[in-house]
Amino acid sequence: MAERSFAREVEHLRLGDGDVFRGEAILAITKGLLQAGVAYVGGYQGSPISHLIDVLADAKDILDELDVNFQSSASEATAAAMLSASVMYPLRGAVAWKSTVGTNVASDALANLASGGVTGGAMVIVGEDYGEGSSIMQERTHAFAMKSQMWLLDPRPDHACIVNMIEKGFQLSEASNTPVMLEVRVRTCHMHGSFECKDNVRPSPTIREALEAPKRDLDRIVLPPAAYAHEQEKIRKRLPAAIDFIRDHKLNEVFGPQEAEVGIILQGGMYNNVIRALQYLGLSDAYGNTRIPLYVMNVTYPVIESEVADFVSGKNAVLIVEEGQPDYLEQALNTVLRRRDIQTRLWGKNVLPMGGDYTAHVIMKGVLSFMEGSAPRLLGNRPPLPEADSLLAEPAVERLKDVVPPRPPGLCTGCPERPIFAAMKLVQQEIGEHHVSADIGCHLFSILPPFNIGTTTMGFGLGGASAAAFGQKGNKRPIAVMGDGGFWHGGLTTGIGNAVFNKHDGVFLIVDNYYSSATGGQDILSSRAVNKNRDTNNPISKAVEGVGAKWVRQVDRTYNVGRMRSLLKEALTTEVEGPKVIIASSECMLNRQRREKPKTAGKIRDGKRVVIERFGVDEDICTGDHACIRLSGCPSLSVKHLDDPLRDDPVAAIDNSCVGCGNCGEVSEAAALCPSFYRADLIHNPTGWDRFKARMSMALIHFLQTRRDRRRISFGEA
Repeated sequence: MAERSFAREVEHLRLGDGDVFRGEAILAITKGLLQAGVAYVGGYQGSPISHLIDVLADAKDILDELDVNFQSSASEATAAAMLSASVMYPLRGAVAWKSTVGTNVASDALANLASGGVTGGAMVIVGEDYGEGSSIMQERTHAFAMKSQMWLLDPRPDHACIVNMIEKGFQLSEASNTPVMLEVRVRTCHMHGSFECKDNVRPSPTIREALEAPKRDLDRIVLPPAAYAHEQEKIRKRLPAAIDFIRDHKLNEVFGPQEAEVGIILQGGMYNNVIRALQYLGLSDAYGNTRIPLYVMNVTYPVIESEVADFVSGKNAVLIVEEGQPDYLEQALNTVLRRRDIQTRLWGKNVLPMGGDYTAHVIMKGVLSFMEGSAPRLLGNRPPLPEADSLLAEPAVERLKDVVPPRPPGLCTGCPERPIFAAMKLVQQEIGEHHVSADIGCHLFSILPPFNIGTTTMGFGLGGASAAAFGQKGNKRPIAVMGDGGFWHGGLTTGIGNAVFNKHDGVFLIVDNYYSSATGGQDILSSRAVNKNRDTNNPISKAVEGVGAKWVRQVDRTYNVGRMRSLLKEALTTEVEGPKVIIASSECMLNRQRREKPKTAGKIRDGKRVVIERFGVDEDICTGDHACIRLSGCPSLSVKHLDDPLRDDPVAAIDNSCVGCGNCGEVSEAAALCPSFYRADLIHNPTGWDRFKARMSMALIHFLQTRRDRRRISFGEA
């Protein structure tokens, strides 16, 4: 079950020559692959290209019609290794993943692929997740492209340009026998637009046809002495071929007046923000009609020296807009200018930030400094410039800060991982703190309040490996956490297998929420759902036992906090040697709600009886201890002030976002046997019997309340 279904949208992939495609860029990328005659596609989900994998999965019927093989890869390394099909055969292949973390995982396969080179076109589509909103370390793909000598495309955010760069990218790969990387940023992936389609192309040969005619070229296998020859081939043959192709097919673009005293060189992906910045300065309109010449590098590696020299010729100064650090392009352009003895001054990180997002406002300030120092007369009259932080400084916003408490990012309402970490906190209170190695995934939020659990995170599925140094037997045992997605991504071998082999005396907690939830809810090997295109329902416990783990425990309902606490305590104190593995399983609540809510709404619409569980707090009983909040942190839990002057402390309260998981009550009961939580059944379309029971219950409650009021001691006026 993916984050969303593209079942309807994928029908647009059938559009033919002359038809106009309208929709999201992710779909346009898929259409571009089909128009380019791709023979096979693979990839691993992760922002910002998770939806690309979802689209390909939903488009299986269309891919089958064209004889295109799609693999939902076990990891980025698996996907990259798929491209080996293009080494010996004239097959066009594409893979996709989140960069730079995915590129790091795939680096071994990519380095070998780039060394031996390819016969068919090979394309790696990377979702460049860079900037303040990113969920990963701040790095760029550019360094890897240069290191392995893979051509890096950074297309202008425009559907027609992206689709054209996919087709030209395959041709570039074949012309230079080199794999190509095409990077798309977060905003690019989800923008909407249109382009004129071409017919989809059936691959020739297909995968089946290639299998019927095996080929082998020893010169393309990365072994000595061929590996040394590969490096020489990159320099003497592949690079010149790539430069010729890029120049001859005009993959880079020039906009604006031909003659001007200044100009701007920019990465293709920065085009929209640069135009917006120029618009603020009165130097362009919203449609890209700019008064400043722009050299748009849809190919950022290699740099085409002759094009750069032609663009800067006759200009006093140029500005390079390069998001992120180090300043690879700025250094390359300075080299071009020095080698050719061109005296044009190059501006860049001296007026633009070294790192961070290049928003339109950031670029505007940099361009303004550049223009004031190089060509102030071109600025002329302009409207008052907006301040990016002006809204935050508004008095109304400042007042909000006093009444709205800050809430750090956290787990969803009803998340089955909350009780796991609540149990860990309870065990810590009882037997002391332990070293905890965290992992990439939803469970990483346990590092933040209210749990504050976790010391390090080293990579997807590497939670177990992160505790390897602490594997010696001692008074305390390390705890390693990983999710089911990370487990299948690599944790089985790097974590559990490694621990078994080295007799690691630690505790391994595998969070099994049925999906690769953090990447959008895609099915994985251990998913409980039945997937007609994939083999699911393969238990994690069997895989763990298969690599030799002896102490293995399974919990099929993580909301049982008492059970979770007992198992954790047992794992931390048992005399059994070797790794102790706990598999904590409950379905991801977000995915469950996505599946169940439409069904429930449909039943209610059809007049069927539906019972929905909800939880509440009895204000008269709640003492204001707030253990439920400290040990849960559920977004549906809050506090409420009472009108009773004798009760100063606010009590706990549950809002309407409650999904009825019962975690708050379970946590409170495990912590302090709190009796203030109650469960209520909301009945839609009640039967006559339901109404009768409700009337009788209310009558009994009214009777008991009245009797209590009569017996209450009161102090009247004298």
